[in-house]
Amino acid sequence: MKYVPHALTALLLLGLTACASGPRYDTSQVETNLTASQAAAAPAAHGGARVVWGGVIIVTRNEPSYTEMEILSYPLDSWQRPDISRSEQGRFIVRNANYLEAVDYAPGRQVTISGKIEKVMEGKVGEAPYTFPLVQSDEIYLWPRDGRESSAPRFHFGIGVIFGH
Repeated sequence: MKYVPHALTALLLLGLTACASGPRYDTSQVETNLTASQAAAAPAAHGGARVVWGGVIIVTRNEPSYTEMEILSYPLDSWQRPDISRSEQGRFIVRNANYLEAVDYAPGRQVTISGKIEKVMEGKVGEAPYTFPLVQSDEIYLWPRDGRESSAPRFHFGIGVIFGH
């Protein structure tokens, strides 16, 4: 009987671990307040900075030796998921050394990445010139489409009857 508290503790910890969702990037060596717009505006000051950024994919391009995505950046919530209810923070380009399927990494999907700012790149948004920070990714987390791993807890209470046809 003295093992019961240990078993309950183990089950509780297992349950809490199962509830955790999304990435858990270490931010101890990361410039957590740096935005994509700030990095683009002062490339000399932020080149080589480690970042954890997230946002919505605008476009994915597969090149011969890497995959590149243009991301519209948003602040991250406490689960490190892009918080698209807040104001956007500029655009950035992320490069990954591996092939990423463009159908999976499609426009509108949310991602969170960790990596290092390599440089800035000149490009365009529509016809307007734009300066993009280029991040070489260490890790990319693609958030599920259906929102099952939402950062908000979900509770359903109710009494009812369901009628089928």
